[in-house]
Amino acid sequence: MLRFFRITSVLEGISYLAILSITLGVVSRDFVSLVGMVHGVLFLLYFVLSMSVSEQQRWTLKIWLPLLFASVVPFAFILVEMFLRRSINAEKKAQSVER
Repeated sequence: MLRFFRITSVLEGISYLAILSITLGVVSRDFVSLVGMVHGVLFLLYFVLSMSVSEQQRWTLKIWLPLLFASVVPFAFILVEMFLRRSINAEKKAQSVER
């Protein structure tokens, strides 16, 4: 589940940057409905997965709220990716120690 959230986070961040590119006029406005719909679906998926993963990983509200806030800040998905990569590595270490 954590890996799926990681992928969704990156895709949502990229789609957010695409929406901003359209808003700033860098990309043609012909794509606004398609990119907007994709971004909306990814944002909702990000929100639901963030709640699910935070419960599964037993993250506190102090961890979950910044992750949620990062979905509306451009380029913050990079910080989320770094955090999630550390979480996955820590999970792998814990599993290897148990064996």
